[in-house]
Amino acid sequence: MELYAILKLVWAAILCILLIGLGLMVGMDMGVGTLLRFVGRNDGERRTALNIIGPHWDGNQVWFILGGGSIFAAFPTLYATSFSVFYVVMILLLFSMILRPVAFEYRSKADSTLWRASWDWVFLVSGFLPMFIYGAAFGNILEGVGYHFGWNGQYYQDSSFFSYLLSPFVILCGLMSVALSVYQGGVMLMLRSENPLYDRAQRYAVRGGLVAAVLFAIGGVFISQQKGFVLIGDVNPAMPANPLHGQHVLHTAGAWLHNFTQHPILWLVPALGLFCMVAGACAAYFGKSVAAWWIGLGSWVGTIGTVAAAMFPFFMPSTTAPDQSLTIWNSSASAYGLSCMLVVALIFVPIILSYTSWCYYVMRGKVRTADIIHDSHSY
Repeated sequence: MELYAILKLVWAAILCILLIGLGLMVGMDMGVGTLLRFVGRNDGERRTALNIIGPHWDGNQVWFILGGGSIFAAFPTLYATSFSVFYVVMILLLFSMILRPVAFEYRSKADSTLWRASWDWVFLVSGFLPMFIYGAAFGNILEGVGYHFGWNGQYYQDSSFFSYLLSPFVILCGLMSVALSVYQGGVMLMLRSENPLYDRAQRYAVRGGLVAAVLFAIGGVFISQQKGFVLIGDVNPAMPANPLHGQHVLHTAGAWLHNFTQHPILWLVPALGLFCMVAGACAAYFGKSVAAWWIGLGSWVGTIGTVAAAMFPFFMPSTTAPDQSLTIWNSSASAYGLSCMLVVALIFVPIILSYTSWCYYVMRGKVRTADIIHDSHSY
């Protein structure tokens, strides 16, 4: 295999890892925000929940930036097309993400019940909406998107974004992402809180894991029935980054199971995801919060890994012009660009992992409500 094709595969793997990190770390913070009004029955308990993720939430947003940045650098055609197709959704996502840091900084600025309750609703929206959109995006690309390219490479959108948002399968994927986020957020609160916050977080973590498992199984039934995409004929993995030439795509029912049929070992990936969701809920039920947190990582690996295994080598298939679907092979940057960015990634990703681990180590231990309510410097 040519070096260019290997670089494409390496960057597809890196992107998959970054998306898993985004789901785990950002999802954990978003889950706490979604649960804030439900696990915290008074202002002190809600402030405790916010201060549990307070030292980490902004650092965790790095995974969001890394995911978008890697698509921009390694797969620019995918970046340009996807951000155009989902333009309105991206605006909603960014709006909710902008509200989040404002809520952290402003919630405790005024000692008013109405003021703080209003910002608690902002935390709910800015926690639920991004994770729903994150999961819905995977549902969108699995169903395929209506777009095509003109002879000069100009992108044209053939379907309204409402048709993407209102699909039952897309809604299911969005709710599953929220459920995993609630699970991870509940486990994080278990790790660092005491009763009564601990007990409430535990109940929501168990429910989140079990709901995610049920939705994951239902999603598998959807996938087996709906139309998917599969490459036919010979394809050159080292082809130029041009979606107008070089591939033929068949759009047919059950195509997303093609890779699993050809390589049965891939069934271990969805099995891992389903097992970890159930096992994580059990671990949370029995109070094994550390184990539950790490099992949550397996849930995200299994979930996103299942999508990657089903879709390979597709990134964003087109329902109106299947042959112009964006794949790993035809939407990448140049070999030089991929090589340079790989060096950057090998330097900075370990640094990010190191300082993130150090931050969690330094900030370990329980956060007590009695300490928070008398601390004017806390959230």
